[in-house]
Amino acid sequence: MESPISLGTSLKSCPARETSGLEGQQAGVMGMDESLSPASLDSVVMAAERHVKSGKYTSTSPINSVVECLDADELIQDVNSGEHEDVFTGTPYVPVYVKLTNGIINNYCQLVDRDGAVTELSHIKSLNAHGVVVDCWWGIVEAWNPEKYVWSGYRELFNIILEFNLKIQIVLAFHEHLGCDGISMPVSLPQWILEIGKENQDIFFTDQGGMRNTECLTWGIDRERVYFDFMRSFRTEFDDLFSKGFISAVEIGMGASGELKYPSFPERMEWQYPCYDKYLQQNLRKAAKLRGHSFWERIPDNAGQYNSRPHETGFFCKRGDYDSYYGRFFLHWYAQTLVDHADNVLSLSNVAFEDTRIIVKVPAVYWWYRTCSHAAELTAGYYNPTNQDGYSPVFEVLKKHSVTMKFECSGLPVLSQENDESLADPEGLSWQVVLNSAWDRGLSVTGENAPSCYDREGYIRVIEMAKPQNDPDHHHFAFFVYQQPSPLDQRSFSDMDFVIKSMHGQINPDVDVDVSGIMENLV
Repeated sequence: MESPISLGTSLKSCPARETSGLEGQQAGVMGMDESLSPASLDSVVMAAERHVKSGKYTSTSPINSVVECLDADELIQDVNSGEHEDVFTGTPYVPVYVKLTNGIINNYCQLVDRDGAVTELSHIKSLNAHGVVVDCWWGIVEAWNPEKYVWSGYRELFNIILEFNLKIQIVLAFHEHLGCDGISMPVSLPQWILEIGKENQDIFFTDQGGMRNTECLTWGIDRERVYFDFMRSFRTEFDDLFSKGFISAVEIGMGASGELKYPSFPERMEWQYPCYDKYLQQNLRKAAKLRGHSFWERIPDNAGQYNSRPHETGFFCKRGDYDSYYGRFFLHWYAQTLVDHADNVLSLSNVAFEDTRIIVKVPAVYWWYRTCSHAAELTAGYYNPTNQDGYSPVFEVLKKHSVTMKFECSGLPVLSQENDESLADPEGLSWQVVLNSAWDRGLSVTGENAPSCYDREGYIRVIEMAKPQNDPDHHHFAFFVYQQPSPLDQRSFSDMDFVIKSMHGQINPDVDVDVSGIMENLV
């Protein structure tokens, strides 16, 4: 295969011009119709009338025939039945880690506000959290030149965390963060990577129109050493924290948003299948040739645009091309490329972080779940139409590498079909991924709340997912990551305390939590 680097023989061969501030970051945001975008789905779902399930169903499997295409809420166990009591006192203990807000380390790898960090950590400690989660950004640490790592800000932050005797989970973030919420800080890929990308744009995922996505590197160049070198540098730099057990786990960023997925629904542009870079194209041609059908070395041209509805396309509509001989070949290749990417990166992470818990985050792509094709999941890399379990091949690889699977729990209710234009089913997807696939394969599972989940009812649904009371096998999350809102206020601390106590099995959700003492210290 042709080398991805036109400026030399390796990604590490091109030093970047050092710039100041955030110069060189992608600032322009393309306009798009967000009426059906993932970012707007939460508001669509929350605005609709809530639907509470009341039936008892005999099947817990989300897999059924294409012809019948039953609603997912007819295929999952009704965890909200009258037999279920919303009381978590005495339930299994689930450790809780609180994710520190993004921006605590700036683009020069400096701790932005030491006093603010101390205050935040003191509140987290007072609520009996087990530890904290910290994002370590590739674009910050190795920003300007290859193999020139700056860890100083993280070292200072970790030392403060240790003063509070909190455990640390690390997220190695190999992706771009746009900071579109108006609060968090934008982080690009390393500047020297972006410089290489100017000469060889095929190192980025590419759509049919030639639009490049700089959120992460294409998986067509996974053989490059950039991921492993960064992991090895982190492990060497913080060997003392590993040896003393302060770093309890490392999450490996696997793709867009740090999740194991293609960038099929990016924040700033319309998108189709993002596999038009020359390296993935070469991979597809090879697969078609091995299959004996060279005319299949193409990407579907009738899959619509990012905001297309499945029934409006020839590929994703009912009895569409996704279920044709060619469609099944392409989707298998597309999903297998995702599986191979996970296998490649996890093989490296096991070498770099021997005897350390490794975490991989699987995306919660729940829109269009109540359709036959599951179009959103297909484009994200999960071959999961109604007649197939698209998560099993991924989980087999995670099990092979003894990985803990993380899943984002939306906390959203199931809506009636007439009230939900996107035919989303976050609960149905959650139960397929967590209960019917991951736990059945013996995977260690953890979860985190979605950024949009900041109401009491949503938290209760998340806690029920973390430790389902009607599970005869008594499964529960290995731990839970609480994503806190920003800015923090009294309700935020009340909710955090409620979640932690509930996860610890110490609270009835009908009991209000008093955090007045904490808020007095905050003021």
